[in-house]
Amino acid sequence: FYLAVHEGPQRIARTGTEKLLAGMMLSNEPGYYKEGAYGIRIENLVLVTAAEQIGGGDIAMHGFETLTLAPIDKRLVRTELLTRDELHWLDEYHARVLAEIGPMLDGETLAWLEKATAPLPHDAKI
Repeated sequence: FYLAVHEGPQRIARTGTEKLLAGMMLSNEPGYYKEGAYGIRIENLVLVTAAEQIGGGDIAMHGFETLTLAPIDKRLVRTELLTRDELHWLDEYHARVLAEIGPMLDGETLAWLEKATAPLPHDAKI
């Protein structure tokens, strides 16, 4: 099911020419690379959802449903650099991870997931 995410032809890139259609799967890979030093990337698989009208928009637009349900390591997050909306998105994502994966776990593993998905401090400055 997940093996074809890089095979395309669909992609989100300047060179992409294939229309995105509901049901297509691709990877969302934001990252940061410091030349000659290191790089980090958080990669999630997403499913293109049916086009819907967006409030204030002129046309219906597709959305994305995140398929990968694993916590994002909060040690990588500098909350003071995130907006309130970005912090809210991360907390909502973690709440979904816990809600969907938590019932399959118990004991130490569940305790780890609860800690890994706990809300971040909201000290956003922007």
